[in-house]
Amino acid sequence: MQTLLNADLQAIALMHADEQPWIKSPQAGVERCQLFRVGAEQARATSLVRYSAGSAFTPHVHSGGEEFLVLSGVFEDEWGSYPAGSYVRNPPGSQHTPGSPAGCIIFVKLRQFHPEDDQRVVAQLPAQGSTLLFKNAHEHVHLHDISPAMALDLHNDQGLELFVLDGTLRGDDFELRPWSWMRLPPATPLHVVAGEAGAKVWVKAAPLDLGF
Repeated sequence: MQTLLNADLQAIALMHADEQPWIKSPQAGVERCQLFRVGAEQARATSLVRYSAGSAFTPHVHSGGEEFLVLSGVFEDEWGSYPAGSYVRNPPGSQHTPGSPAGCIIFVKLRQFHPEDDQRVVAQLPAQGSTLLFKNAHEHVHLHDISPAMALDLHNDQGLELFVLDGTLRGDDFELRPWSWMRLPPATPLHVVAGEAGAKVWVKAAPLDLGF
């Protein structure tokens, strides 16, 4: 059965993961916290995925690509082990058998790559400081490390997504906390101010509607 969650790409979307339920996946020991979803089991989706110790998915192909951040624990597949703080991009057509011997939680985006994006990326988030994680002709992805009470102002020509890793961010009429996710449609600029402990936030600027 098809699921539609935050499917209107012209609307602002805001989800606090700590307020959302964990939903069992078809694979034993793997649960999802859904943030955005269009489709059935093979969906365009943005989610948190929680692997219990020893759980794994069967081998599968990511026809539209897979992008993830490891939030806790260690995520593994036949290509390597990815501890907390790992940022990974698996391009369209890639295949793996993911799992976690000790358990983990990841933030993951599925089937949201541009069809011409064929680059695999494995990077580690820095302990301190902002950094560019990925950039090509279609999108760019940053980690912003924002000092207490400092502002983050971003233009938005094509679409923005944010996922807060640590700290808080306040806008005119909203607040983001750890594991909050926000999506802004094109021409909606971002203005937020970090709280007293600062903030670390993953930010993607990319077209929201890829036409597939």
